Amino acid sequence: MRFCARSSDATALTLCLFEGERETRLPMVRQSGDLFALEVANAGAGTRYGLRADGVYAPDQGLWFDPDKLLVDPYAVELDRRFAHDARLALPRGSGFDTAPIVPKAIVRTLDPAPKTRPRLRPDGLIYEINVRGFTRLHPDICEPQRGTIAALAHPAVIAHLQKLRVCAVELMPVTAWIDERHLTPLGLGNAWGYNPVALMALDPGLAPGGIAELAAATEALHAAGIGVILDLVFNHTGESDRFGPTLSMRGLDNRTYYAHDPHDPGLLINDTGCGNTLACHRPVVRQLVLDTLRHFVIHAGIDGFRFDLAPILARTPTGFDATAPLFDDIRHDPVLSDRIMIAEPWDCGPGGYQLGAFPDNFLEWNDRYRDDVRRFWRGDRHCAGDLATRLAGSADIFAARGARASRTVNFLAAHDGFTLADLVSHERRHNETNGEHNRDGHGENFSWNNGAEGETDNPAIAAARQRDIRALLATLFASRGAIMLTAGDEFGRTQRGNNNAYAQDNPITWIDWAMRDIELEDFTAALSAFRANHPQLGAPDFLDQGADLVRIDWLDLTGASMAPHDWSDAEGFELVLTTRSGETLCVRIDRRDRTCTLRAS
Repeated sequence: MRFCARSSDATALTLCLFEGERETRLPMVRQSGDLFALEVANAGAGTRYGLRADGVYAPDQGLWFDPDKLLVDPYAVELDRRFAHDARLALPRGSGFDTAPIVPKAIVRTLDPAPKTRPRLRPDGLIYEINVRGFTRLHPDICEPQRGTIAALAHPAVIAHLQKLRVCAVELMPVTAWIDERHLTPLGLGNAWGYNPVALMALDPGLAPGGIAELAAATEALHAAGIGVILDLVFNHTGESDRFGPTLSMRGLDNRTYYAHDPHDPGLLINDTGCGNTLACHRPVVRQLVLDTLRHFVIHAGIDGFRFDLAPILARTPTGFDATAPLFDDIRHDPVLSDRIMIAEPWDCGPGGYQLGAFPDNFLEWNDRYRDDVRRFWRGDRHCAGDLATRLAGSADIFAARGARASRTVNFLAAHDGFTLADLVSHERRHNETNGEHNRDGHGENFSWNNGAEGETDNPAIAAARQRDIRALLATLFASRGAIMLTAGDEFGRTQRGNNNAYAQDNPITWIDWAMRDIELEDFTAALSAFRANHPQLGAPDFLDQGADLVRIDWLDLTGASMAPHDWSDAEGFELVLTTRSGETLCVRIDRRDRTCTLRAS
C-alpha cells in the first residue's frame, strides 16, 4: 500500500499506523516538491492510520506544525469514529499532550465502483432537501440501527413518501464527517446540520456506519425508484475554524496552502465564510482535492449532482470572485463530472459575496430573490405583484443574461436555514433562545407573519388562516417555472417552534415528527406535484417568451382584463394564462384578497 501526502512547508511527515491503541510511526520520504510518500507492504484494507507533520511552529506566520497533533488525511475515505470537540485539540505546541487518543483514525478501504444506474432528472423537477438524521430519526416504520442513518433512505416507507410527492431528486444536507463548533459543547448542544466539515471525502460515521458502500446502496435503491441523489457539500471552510480552533487535518499539515490568509498578515485567516477560515480554492492543491472529492462520490456512490454551500468561495481569488475560475472549467470538461447537476448557493459573507446569476450556465442557483419576493407578496406588502410575476416566470431579470433561453433558478420558499414553511406564517420574529446566543443568531428579517398570534394558538380562525397561507405559498411554488425545492416536512406542516437557525438542535426541534404530520396538507402538496408533472409546460425552465410548447401568454387582472403596465403597482393578484400548442389552457390565478393560488387546466 502506497501512502502519499502533500505539504509545502513541513520539514517531515510521519505515517502513523494503529493496531488497537498501539501506534507505529514510519517516516515518510519526500519525493519531489511538496509530495511525501511511503510504501507499506502489510497495510491492507482495514488498516487504521493518521499523519503527523513537523516543521516551524509560528502561528503568526501561518505555520502550525506540531508532531503531538495526530492529523486526518485530507484524502481519507472512511473514519473509525465521529469527531468530538475537545479543548485539548487546540493546545499550543509544547503542551505535552498527544491528541492521538481523541482524533478519529482514517481507515484504508478498497473501493468498488457504484452501479451505473441513473434516473433521468428533469430541469423543472422537484428537489427535496433532507437532513438525513432528522428526517429518519423518529420515522415509525424505521427501526434501530437504521434510524438516523443514510441506510434508512432506502426504506420502502421513505421511498413511498418520496414517490407520492413525485420527488425528482433528494438533496442530502452534509453527510461528510464534521465536528461541533467549540461553543456548543459547554451549552450541551451539538451540530445537527453538518456544515462544519473536517474530512471532505469521509462520510460521518454516525450517519453512515457502513461507509461509502452504505451511500452507494441507498443511492441505488433511490435510483430504482426513479429518484436522483444530490449531495450538499462544504468546500468553503473546515471545522478547524479560526486560530483558536482545533488542529485536526489541513491546519497541521499545510495551513498556508489550504487556507486563505491576509497577504499583509500571514497569520491572519481570511473569513469570507463567517466560520473562521476560508479554503483557498484558487490554489491547485485545494482545487484538486475538490475535484477528486466530487469524482469520488460519483464513481463510488453513483451520486447525480452536488449543491455547493457558500459557492462563491469556489471561485474566489486574492482579488475577489472570478466567474471564469479554473475550477468551473475543470468541472465542465471533466469526463466524470460534466453531466452531473451542479447547484450553487450563490453568496458568501466576503466582499462582493452576493453573486446570484453570475455562475456558469451549467450551474443551477438557489434563488433567494424568489424566496423573498413570494413571501413579501403573500405577507401583504404593497407593490409586489410585478416582482411575484417575474419570479413565477423564471426570474429572467436574473438569469437571462448572456443570451440564455432558460432559467437556472432553484425556486424555494424555505430551506434548512431559516423558518420552516409552517413557522413562516406563525411567527413574526425568530425564537432562537435555546441556541445559547441570546436570540441574536439567525436571520433578523424573514418576511414572515403570524396571522394574529405569535407561535402556537388554539384560535381556530388563526389556524385556518395559517393553513390557507401555507396552501397559497405551496401552490405558488409548484406553479413556478424552473426547478423547485421543498424542504422535508414542509409538505405536512413541520415546525421548529420559531427557531430559524436550528443548526445546534440535534433533538426533537429538528427531528421530523412523523406522527403529528398533517395528512390533508401532505395530500394537497402531492396533488400540486401531480398537476405540475402532468402539465410540464407550466413549470418548464424556458423563459415564457422562449417556451417552444407555448403559443400564447396572457397576464390578466382579477376581472379577466389584460394587465396594463400601470395595473401592476397596486394589484392584489393576477392570472397567468398559457395556451399550449396542443390547445390546452393552463391558468395560475393568484388572489391575495382571499389568500388563494389556484391552478387549473382546460
